Amino acid sequence: MNSSDSPGWWEPDVAARLHRDSSFSRLLTGHRYTEGGEGRPSQTVRALSERSFARAWPPGTMLSILAAGSVFFPGLFLLSKQCLKRLPGLRWSEGDAVTVSARLVSSIQAVMASSAGYIISTSCDDIIEDQHWLTSSYILFAVPYFVYDIYAMFLCYWHKLQVKGHEVDNGPKSKSMVLTSYLRREFLMVLHHVVMVTMCFPISVFWRQGKGDYFQGVMFLAELSTPSVCLGKILIQYKQQHTLLHKVNGALMLITFFICRVLLFPYLYYVYGRYASIPFYLVPLAVPWQCNAGALFLMAPQLYWFSLICRGALRLFTGRSSCPRPPASSCPNARGPFPSPRPANGYSSQVAALTTPTNMGH
Repeated sequence: MNSSDSPGWWEPDVAARLHRDSSFSRLLTGHRYTEGGEGRPSQTVRALSERSFARAWPPGTMLSILAAGSVFFPGLFLLSKQCLKRLPGLRWSEGDAVTVSARLVSSIQAVMASSAGYIISTSCDDIIEDQHWLTSSYILFAVPYFVYDIYAMFLCYWHKLQVKGHEVDNGPKSKSMVLTSYLRREFLMVLHHVVMVTMCFPISVFWRQGKGDYFQGVMFLAELSTPSVCLGKILIQYKQQHTLLHKVNGALMLITFFICRVLLFPYLYYVYGRYASIPFYLVPLAVPWQCNAGALFLMAPQLYWFSLICRGALRLFTGRSSCPRPPASSCPNARGPFPSPRPANGYSSQVAALTTPTNMGH
């Protein structure tokens, strides 16, 4: 029996040698080996070698992926905005181009995240131990998106103020007041994005210590609801609430949001219960308290947003509408000198249409 057939073949120093070996790229594709004499599939070569790879990532590689995301998302936004403003037959206004471009970038990010989540979750046989290289890579790539998106939502809010007839000058004082109004109006969404960058990013990349890529992949799938959210906001922007497309998209959004965001965490607890052979109701007692706290913290805003979606859906499909709003001049904003337009993230309990946030992370 040669050394590669012995049960002790998988040692950290061997994994490190595999990382340097020219065949490492082949191992990442997922070829499997069996342990000698047992006849059972061992842990995938991909999982062990990728764990060594993830822990040994040089800072330069991580910075390169972060830099790629920092260029890709803002660059895509600027490219889309310029095309919408300059292409013959379009020539949209700055405000329309900004709003649609922001939602286009959000939709593209959602498709990328969902695709990565599908690949990761279907590649992990062992939901705790197996790893996929795409997990940490996409997290690093997507972190700049949340920073960019805070600014993109601010631009959407700025242009909404101008559309409503309240011209905003470019002075520092005016910008400061708009920023304060924006942070009040979009507090929950901005907080969500900040938490994604400052807490979820380091937890997902470092604190997990190579465990649970399957769960991370499933959480990426939460973005499946985002494209329908963005399409709904664009239809509302162009006053297409009466169309069949808006109603079909609203129903699709309601279903995908419920499945991909509300049922997400109960499903993760259920899967872990099956893996550990414990009843579903005992899973919260079996996992670290940090997992329960994180799940509760991330699920709470999803439940709040889903309640607003249901309220909007009820109005959309029953034909109910809220009381007509008084003119803006007779209803000053009690929170400041600026009006209170619908939130840039799309949630509003005051409109008789199905609206939802355009951007939600994991």
